[in-house]
Amino acid sequence: MRRIKIFDTTLRDGEQSPGIALRPDEKAEIARALELLGVDIVEAGFAASSPGDFQGVAAVVDSVTRATVASLARTTEGDIDAAAQALAGAPRSRIHVFIATSALHMERKLGLTPPQVLERISWAVAYAAEHADEVEFSAEDATRSDRAFLAGACREAIAAGATIVNLPDTVGFTTPVEYARMFDDLRERCPELGGVELSVHCHDDLGLAVANSLAGIEAGATQVECTVNGIGERAGNAALEEVVMALRVRSDHYDAETAVEPSMIRDASALVAELTGYAVQRNKPIVGANAFAHEAGIHQDGMLKDASTYQIIDPSELGVAMTLPLGKHSGRHAFTQACDASGRTLDRDEIDAAFRRFKQLADTGAPVSIDDVLQEVRA
Repeated sequence: MRRIKIFDTTLRDGEQSPGIALRPDEKAEIARALELLGVDIVEAGFAASSPGDFQGVAAVVDSVTRATVASLARTTEGDIDAAAQALAGAPRSRIHVFIATSALHMERKLGLTPPQVLERISWAVAYAAEHADEVEFSAEDATRSDRAFLAGACREAIAAGATIVNLPDTVGFTTPVEYARMFDDLRERCPELGGVELSVHCHDDLGLAVANSLAGIEAGATQVECTVNGIGERAGNAALEEVVMALRVRSDHYDAETAVEPSMIRDASALVAELTGYAVQRNKPIVGANAFAHEAGIHQDGMLKDASTYQIIDPSELGVAMTLPLGKHSGRHAFTQACDASGRTLDRDEIDAAFRRFKQLADTGAPVSIDDVLQEVRA
C-alpha cells in the first residue's frame, strides 16, 4: 500500500482566508495539534510576508519535534533568506519556492517572458537548496499552463535541486479526469519527475478540490496539500479530513494510506475553528455536527437494524457517536427507542398516541423532546 504524505497548509494557505490573522502562539498551538494528528509537513506561513508571519513560522519551528516545517517563498533572495532564517532549528526544514507558469500569470501578473521564468526557477531553487534541508517547487496555476512549458519548468527545478514538485490547481479550474491526465502527460514530457515526489494542491472554486486531489493521488502523487476544515483562499482548499478519510474508507480503491490518526481529527477541527473564527458548517463531511446524524424514518430504521445500511464510516474511529435526532421525518422505530431510552414504559396505545402527538408538534418546526410529548399525552 502506498504511503501518502500529508502537507498541511492550514497555517499558510488556510490563514489567507479573509479575516484570519493568527498570532504566533496560536500558530504554535495549531502546529502541536497537527503533529499529534500525524501530518508529515506543516507549512507554517510565508515568512517574508510580514514580521508577524516570520515570528509565526519561528514559533512553529519551536513547537514541533517531528514534523517537517515549511515556509513559502517567491523566487527572490529576500524571500528565501527570510524563510531560511525563520526555519532555523526546525526538525527538518523545507523552503517552498513558487512562481506562476501559465501564460496569463507570466504576462499579466509577473511581466516576465517564459525564458525569464525558467531562469528564476533555476536560480531560486538552487539558492534555496543551500539554505534548507529540502526544497519544494510549485508551478503556480499549473492546470492552466502550457504543458510543454510546464514540463520544462519542472525539469529546471529538478536539475536545480528540488526533490518535491507540486502541480497546483491554483484557481480550482480543472476536473478530476483532466488533472490525472496532466500528471500522466507531464511524466511523459519530463521523465525526471519519476525521481522526485509529486504533490497535489487543489482549490475548491468548483467544489472539486477533494475529488481532484484524489485523482492526482490515483495518477501517482504521493503528497497531498490540504487544510483542516478546508479553509483557504476564496472557496478554500481540499479538506484534510475528507482526503484522509476517503483514502481510509476506500483503501480498496486507492491502495493508499496516511499517518493521520482519525481519533484526533475532531480535536484539530475544533481548535482551528475556534482560533480562526471560521465555524464548521453542520453538514460538513467528517467533522460537521450532522455528519453522523440520521433523522429520516427509513434511515433510522435501517440504522437500528444495521448501521452499515446508511453509514460508511464508523464514527467511533473519530471519537464520536451516531445519533438519531427526532424530527418531522423520524419514524416510529426510532421514536419508540427514544421513549425506551428515557426510562418510560408505555403500552401500545400510549405509544400510538404519543407518536401521533409527536408528529403534530414536529410539523411546527419547534424543537420537540420526549418529555414534552409524553407530558401532553398523559395530561
